[in-house]
Amino acid sequence: MKVYIKIHIRNEIETVACCDKDLLCKVFKEGNLRIEITDQFFGGELVDISEAIAILKEASYFNIVGDKIIKEAIDCQILPKEGVRRINGVPMALKMMF
Repeated sequence: MKVYIKIHIRNEIETVACCDKDLLCKVFKEGNLRIEITDQFFGGELVDISEAIAILKEASYFNIVGDKIIKEAIDCQILPKEGVRRINGVPMALKMMF
């Protein structure tokens, strides 16, 4: 199973963006909520989901979208089920450490 992953660095802070392979370049809307899975933000390297999970385990900040990556993150205890939000049925989650 493959996912896209991209690491952004700004002011020495790393944010990991990760999405299921089939979601890249799609837009999802529900009421006032909208998420755009852009190539610019999410479209990094196409990797095996286990490699992405290893990176996400070390991340202080992440933005993940998609059934596959969210399920794996929950199964690996990187993310609690309560931390998942759905937009038009598509699960997404953020992690931010302060």
